Amino acid sequence: MRTSFELREHTADVAVAATGPTLEAVFAAVADGLAAASCDDVPEEGTRFDVDVRAESREALLFDYLDELIYLRDVRGELPVDNRVTITEPDGDDEWHLEGSARGVPLEAVAARDVKAVTYSEMRLEETGEVWEAYVVFDV
Repeated sequence: MRTSFELREHTADVAVAATGPTLEAVFAAVADGLAAASCDDVPEEGTRFDVDVRAESREALLFDYLDELIYLRDVRGELPVDNRVTITEPDGDDEWHLEGSARGVPLEAVAARDVKAVTYSEMRLEETGEVWEAYVVFDV
């Protein structure tokens, strides 16, 4: 199965529904959906940067990861695209851990819409059969 995402209208916000064959794939698909919610066309320019996030649950990890991407977009002045992630499940008292990277496209190179924040509103992350599904609402 391929990884995919779909933008969905959600009252005054925008939602991303994503699927993937693995947990890592669905996280990356949601992040790519965030980029698609921000702009229509992404140029090939930009350099990769690392992302490192820890959280107490899978859902919190997804929220914190997307929140970190929005923060890094604002601080770096770059739209994170072509997202890649590796997730480590907790062992004992450890937290969930995400190590990833994104290609940072300078904001001045895209006609970006302002996605302000990720929300917990209606967030869903679940494995259904052999597919992971996620649904995330963003405040625009």
